[in-house]
Amino acid sequence: MKFKAAVLRQSVLPRPYASSRPLAIESVEVPPPAAGEVLVSIKAASLCHSDLSVINGDRAWPLPIVPGHEAAGRVEETGPGVESVKPGDHVALIFLTQCGECEHCIEGRPFLCARGTQANREGRLLGGGPRLRLGDEPVHHHMGLSAFAEYALVSEKSLVKIPPDLPFVQASLFGCAVMCGAGTALYTAGIRPGQSVAVFGLGGVGLAAVLGAVTAGATRIIAVDPDERKRVLARDLGATECVASDGIVGSETVRELSQGGVDHAIDASSSLDGFRDAFEATRRGGSTVTTSLVHPSQTFSFPLARLVAEARTIRGSYIGSCVPGRDIPAFIGLFRQGRMPVDKLVTRTLPLERINEAFDALADASEVRQVITF
Repeated sequence: MKFKAAVLRQSVLPRPYASSRPLAIESVEVPPPAAGEVLVSIKAASLCHSDLSVINGDRAWPLPIVPGHEAAGRVEETGPGVESVKPGDHVALIFLTQCGECEHCIEGRPFLCARGTQANREGRLLGGGPRLRLGDEPVHHHMGLSAFAEYALVSEKSLVKIPPDLPFVQASLFGCAVMCGAGTALYTAGIRPGQSVAVFGLGGVGLAAVLGAVTAGATRIIAVDPDERKRVLARDLGATECVASDGIVGSETVRELSQGGVDHAIDASSSLDGFRDAFEATRRGGSTVTTSLVHPSQTFSFPLARLVAEARTIRGSYIGSCVPGRDIPAFIGLFRQGRMPVDKLVTRTLPLERINEAFDALADASEVRQVITF
């Protein structure tokens, strides 16, 4: 089967991407689903900073590759042994396959799945591959999905069935932005009712973290971002205060507003500076949690005695510490009740042919969530 896909052959091309065009719309080929695999017709695929890290070279991936890891669609065909879904079902895609057999999956932490992580790093599916081809040339899978395409061949364990009446544009956000943001607030940070929170960086993940903090019952939620439109949106989603600066002045303002620092500071800025600001805004005995995947060469240092004397906690959050099969349906339920208005995170939709333009906007941080629709 052949279909249109956005193929990346070379990363670190100069901006603007609308001119250098790192992604080319090409016709790729895929075989029928093998055992345990599912062919999905992609209906909506949103852009995330993790996709940008493939384009700008911050994260190394085997090339050529079809990026895209936050999407929703309809099942078209299933391979032998697939039981959880059937053709016609609507699904949200998950960017880390959970094998269900490794030590992390068995202990209830599938967001650390060893087999899924290894398959992702190698640009293949859990069952092998890569399956995509351009003529005789193999094309790698991004995070087991490669969703910037009309179709995606994925592992059965890379999807969660969703209600058929849930719009695909909104559904696409649940597999990454919502889990990474709201999950970080609820599970990784473990915010409790009455606590104070600051969120640094108000992209899709940061604003979803604001929604998670509201759901957790935080009474003070301070949203920090230089973009006024995003701060306005954060207030609409439940932030109690907003801070314009994203630098050290912003951290000082957060400390003043919270009388010494917040209980939990969440960094969703995708930058080392954002993490530093979040760390400085955290009170004694509080926790700093980051979702940012910056370039591997970037490091952060601080006096070790300070970590001990202030009884600080620093944590990384991957997939919001979520169990997708449990949490995606739960988050969708909150959305349908009006308690988690994920639809407000979508600031524009575009066709696949404008994907390079969309990456310029993502790099400029001028949009929250852009969604490619098919």
